[in-house]
Amino acid sequence: MTTSRGRHYTGLQQIAIIANSGLTLRRTCNAIARTIAKALDMNGCRVLLLDGKKEYLTTLGAYGLSDLYLRKGPLDARKSLPEALKGNITVVTNAPTDERVQHQEVAESQNVLFIAATPIVPGDNTIGQLRVYSKETRTLSDAEEDFLKASAHLCALVLDRAKLVQFKDQIQKAGMGARASALSQIAPRQLQPTEFAHESEAEFANLLDFYKIEWLYEPRSFPLAWNGSGISQMFTPDFYLPELDMYVELTTMKQSLITHKNRKVRRLREQYPGINIRLLTKNDFMKLLSKYGYGPLGESKVEGVGRVLYSQTQIQRRVRALSRKISHDYAGEKLVLIGVLKGVLCFMSDLMQHISVPVNVDYMDISQYSGAGEVVKITRDLDSPIVGRHVLMVEDIVDTGMTLNYLMSHLAAHKPASLRVCSLLDRPARRLVNAKLDYVGFEIPDEFVVGYGLDYLGEYRNLPFIGILKRELGGRRTNAHQES
Repeated sequence: MTTSRGRHYTGLQQIAIIANSGLTLRRTCNAIARTIAKALDMNGCRVLLLDGKKEYLTTLGAYGLSDLYLRKGPLDARKSLPEALKGNITVVTNAPTDERVQHQEVAESQNVLFIAATPIVPGDNTIGQLRVYSKETRTLSDAEEDFLKASAHLCALVLDRAKLVQFKDQIQKAGMGARASALSQIAPRQLQPTEFAHESEAEFANLLDFYKIEWLYEPRSFPLAWNGSGISQMFTPDFYLPELDMYVELTTMKQSLITHKNRKVRRLREQYPGINIRLLTKNDFMKLLSKYGYGPLGESKVEGVGRVLYSQTQIQRRVRALSRKISHDYAGEKLVLIGVLKGVLCFMSDLMQHISVPVNVDYMDISQYSGAGEVVKITRDLDSPIVGRHVLMVEDIVDTGMTLNYLMSHLAAHKPASLRVCSLLDRPARRLVNAKLDYVGFEIPDEFVVGYGLDYLGEYRNLPFIGILKRELGGRRTNAHQES
């Protein structure tokens, strides 16, 4: 047995031992990457996982690569060695000049010349890639290719087992135990191997999962300051949302202590003007959770309405103005109004009374976020088809935009002739997903509002005005929420 084959045999033994060691997924993949790099005499190795839509590759584990190289930016599976996802080993002999390498300039700065990639395929589904790197131009022998393929098969088993473990945890968190009936109620999600630095990041990821918004955790580091030829300061946002092309940075520090984080975000925007980033402070995050009844704001006692924000007269005047505008825009057409139960009932009822064009009305309902690991779903769909119809989505309030984003995608799939949005209230301070609102009644401050269909624990819907809820911390947990 040659020395190289001996290293390969020993390497596969070590990978098998690591895979059965009980380490966390990230530590397992880091150890596997180190073993593979050593066995092939490479400078580095990386285990990459495809996201749910098979558009981006996320690092699960790595060895021997600089932080700058690992965090150079999200890897687009369609641009970064795409051939490797089709079943074959792909070899790059000069990374800084090869068009199949997505970030050629970073490869050049980090002296990466050689890359070899092979797919990770459990069963018939490609779920990621295994890549090795060298600072020297070289080739892969047949024995090395066989070792790389065998290592990828072992990685596939590791990831498949991790997914089953997460599915089991998901069922247990939902309080269903291991009963067979739970399998029909909860679908296994895309593997999320992330080890979050703070529980708030995990909660935010769960919320994104519920609304089926793809996310990557800490996929890119941005150099902000240099010391000679080296980088002296970098900034790594917590999340990247590919569909929205937006970075999100969470900070749960006290408001008085976030000056440094604000400075970094401001410098990032100045140096990278094309980057879209949103900073969520502790207060922002608590308000976001409170709409679902979580956190100290969601556990507060209600002392009644603090003050009236819009009177009955103001609301009715604005509703009539919106109706006139809608009637003008849809003159000569038939219109379908669609609302989401239950908060929109008052607004929808008044709005349609003043619209002068022919109107059909339909309602939908969706599941609410509970933190139990489920995903959003339509619990009541449309009664009538909307193919080729002019549709106006009517909302009581839009804040984060995540619910509206999901609903608009669902309705657009029905191929209406047109699809617009009318919302009585717009709360842009909480916006995460940009949503185009064609008709808006009032833009409101970042306050919890009730009345005119909007509720707290099912109460206050019947108020003829819209008021700001007065709340006191220290009460019991609630299920209060408002639509987004």
